[in-house]
Amino acid sequence: MAAEKGSAFLLKIGNGGNPIVYATVAGLRTTQMSVNGEAVQITSKDSGGWRELLSGAGVRSVSVSGAGIFTGSAAEQRLKANALAGVIDDYALNFESGEQMAGRFLVTRLDYAGDYNGERSYTLSLESSGPVTGA
Repeated sequence: MAAEKGSAFLLKIGNGGNPIVYATVAGLRTTQMSVNGEAVQITSKDSGGWRELLSGAGVRSVSVSGAGIFTGSAAEQRLKANALAGVIDDYALNFESGEQMAGRFLVTRLDYAGDYNGERSYTLSLESSGPVTGA
């Protein structure tokens, strides 16, 4: 697998339409994604002392975090409105290879910060609600 640029790892937000049109959340400097899975143990006396897990069971989720410079773009304004209203919306993560992961997410944290004579920055966290698909 070839190395990919971090700048090509983009967080996008849907426009609420059908079909969904995504816009890049501008100003992101860092983006991180975690795929989480919870194991269901099915160990029994027949396991010979070894743990066994049930494939396909348990709870799966995707967590996304990012940090960047506030630019006031329409995508950032929609994300801020979603955070304030507690609205679950469509988001996508795009990679340099052309791969995309998309699903519905809740903004669980949105922090703004600024220094005197410096730019206004923000950090955000999103948690998936429902399936996240990859293409």
